[in-house]
Amino acid sequence: MAPFTRITRLRDYGVFRDFTWPHSLPDFGRYNLIYGWNGTGKTMLSRLFRALEAKTPPSTGQATLSVNGKDVSYAEFPQVPVAVRVFNRDFVEESVFPTEGDVAPIFVIGKQNVEKQKQVEQLKAALFAAQAKLDSEQQGKWCAESALDRFCIDRAKIIKDTLRSSGSRYNDYNKSHFSERAQKMISAGDREAHSLSDAGREKLLTQHTATPKQNLKPLTYRLPALKSLADAVSQLLATTVVSAIIQSLKDDPALSSWVHQGLGLHQERRTVNCLFCGLPMPKDRLAALQAHFSAAYEQLLKNLDDEIAALQTASKAAAELSMPNAAQLYGDLSSEYDAAAAALRGERDCDKRVLEALVKVLEDKRKRAFEGVDLGIVVSDLDTGVVDRLNEVILKHNQACDDFQSRIYKARKQVEADSVAGYLEEFVKHRDAVQASDLAVKATAAEVERLRGEITRIEREIVEHLRPAEELNDDLRAYLGHGELRLAGKDTGYTIMRHDVPAKDLSEGETTAIALLYFLKSLQDQRFDLRKGVVVLDDPVSSLDANALYSAFGFIRERTQHAAQLVILTHNFTFFRQVLNWYHHLKGQNKKDVAHRPARFYMLDCTYEQDWRCARIRWLDPLLEQYESEYHYLFAYVYRAAMAPPQPNLGQNYVLPNLARRLLEAFLAFRQPHTGELWQKMQGVKFDEAKKIRILRFVHTYSHGGALGEPEHDLSVLSEAQAVLKDLLMLMRSEDAAHYSAMGSLVAASEAEEAPEPGNMTTPGLES
Repeated sequence: MAPFTRITRLRDYGVFRDFTWPHSLPDFGRYNLIYGWNGTGKTMLSRLFRALEAKTPPSTGQATLSVNGKDVSYAEFPQVPVAVRVFNRDFVEESVFPTEGDVAPIFVIGKQNVEKQKQVEQLKAALFAAQAKLDSEQQGKWCAESALDRFCIDRAKIIKDTLRSSGSRYNDYNKSHFSERAQKMISAGDREAHSLSDAGREKLLTQHTATPKQNLKPLTYRLPALKSLADAVSQLLATTVVSAIIQSLKDDPALSSWVHQGLGLHQERRTVNCLFCGLPMPKDRLAALQAHFSAAYEQLLKNLDDEIAALQTASKAAAELSMPNAAQLYGDLSSEYDAAAAALRGERDCDKRVLEALVKVLEDKRKRAFEGVDLGIVVSDLDTGVVDRLNEVILKHNQACDDFQSRIYKARKQVEADSVAGYLEEFVKHRDAVQASDLAVKATAAEVERLRGEITRIEREIVEHLRPAEELNDDLRAYLGHGELRLAGKDTGYTIMRHDVPAKDLSEGETTAIALLYFLKSLQDQRFDLRKGVVVLDDPVSSLDANALYSAFGFIRERTQHAAQLVILTHNFTFFRQVLNWYHHLKGQNKKDVAHRPARFYMLDCTYEQDWRCARIRWLDPLLEQYESEYHYLFAYVYRAAMAPPQPNLGQNYVLPNLARRLLEAFLAFRQPHTGELWQKMQGVKFDEAKKIRILRFVHTYSHGGALGEPEHDLSVLSEAQAVLKDLLMLMRSEDAAHYSAMGSLVAASEAEEAPEPGNMTTPGLES
């Protein structure tokens, strides 16, 4: 069974817009011949097989081939297990005439190197296993790297979203920043130092979102030393006045106060009459009262009043104490500030209560100046540090105002570090997985390189590329008929020489000869098993003269006949006939069932759909297979088109002008053998002048040498295609009726062979 069964599907692949292998078309055989004019897709087919040779998908379009009975898509080309060698223009440019370097060597096994070759095969088997292992490990490494990459991306996004803010450098935070920070933390081993408590993290997040605030003035208020004040009050309470005491006044503090005030008025006004009753006071009464209210008494009262005033001033200061509103401070300081403010208020309230109690006991002492009074309360010193602690919070706030940007930057950096620390353990697992897979890949890659190096070393020992060069030179001499050109061995390749100097300005025929013979010799390369491989030749005799063409065919037949499968594509009819004749004489080719014949014959042509050329592969036209010239086929095509029912789709007519021109040129080459352009030869034809002009206009407007061009058309001309073709056939009949009749009979006979209804293609209608 041939390796390649069919080209199942081609879509958007050059001129193969949407080709599907027809069910009625026989599969490829061992030997295959594909005939097609230029522009019908031969080069694209050869490049399809060259993609299989290179183990790479085609660079354009989509393709599906049936290989060993199984459909293989273009994406699976690297896994196709069939060895392929393709001769086409790309091969010539890349291998035989590269823009840089020499021609690549052909490797052949020497007789003395069989054991080394066996060793090479063993090493290649080991290389295959190592490469498979490497591929698996590289896939594992890719998965590990992808997992690490995805992890870093996700975690970086969380940090970015957390710390995003206007002007923040974290707005562009990405996986590289996260990975770099994690690596630094691992290197420093300080993960724990960066971990925050929930409260600490919330505090920093509050800082991160803060807006600028105003500085605040620290408190100048100081709490009094209550114990010292209480001691002073105790001393005053214990002080007593020594004087001539009037018992009634001593026993009645209210009366004593009233009398003391009245005595002061009498002394101030220097009167001897009682200011209450107006009568003269007893002689000794003022003296007795002055003795009772002595200077010591007055001093004591003054001291008491001074102390009371001082205590009341302190109490007022405590009552008027004003502290900043917590909202004026940064949010992360609010809890600390609230605690300090609450402590200060507590101490202040205690201070006020003690001061008021001291004032009250001193006021009571004023009424009891002649006796000692007990303080009656226990007084302890206040926590005067509460003011300092509150001011410390205010100073922190003021410092934050002064260092607003750096404070926010530091807070964000700490939150980032805390986040990285939280993810570090998982990061290490992913990183270690990547490192382990990388080490495995490097070890296996080193083994692969070692095996390759060993294989290369041994192959260098067994390579004999000079012998193939001499054999190729013998082929060139036989092919060209002279020994002017030869290949000279150079390092690991060849140099093309003309006599003894590097060849320059090779003719197209010489280039084709060297390239083809080099390709055929390369089929003996030890790296290609011809009996298991597929050989594809695309127009291997382009630009060769007749003698060289026959010589080339001989080499091709000799060097490719043992291939597991051979595919030849050509537009050269002479070469086509040579291959066709070869295939017809293959053993088994006369079997009735096509499926059991070794050779298959196909052709390429194009149809037009919506102004697009669409190539297709179909079975070879019987006229091309049965007759010895392309002229038969051209005549049949034009004849059938002229007699067929009118085509509603003008796109079907695009190919007709080109075929008509080629037919007319071939016909006139014999009827009008003189040289000259087509219009000059037409002048020698005796035929209706208007119809001659019509024919020339038709073939000149739409034909393009030997190729089919893209449509740039006048639909009015294409719509006349059938009428013009009939004119052309009438012209041929007018010039040579016997020839025309014989050709028409051949067409009719071929149609009878193809279809059950003979006689569809006859001459009636031409007279019109």
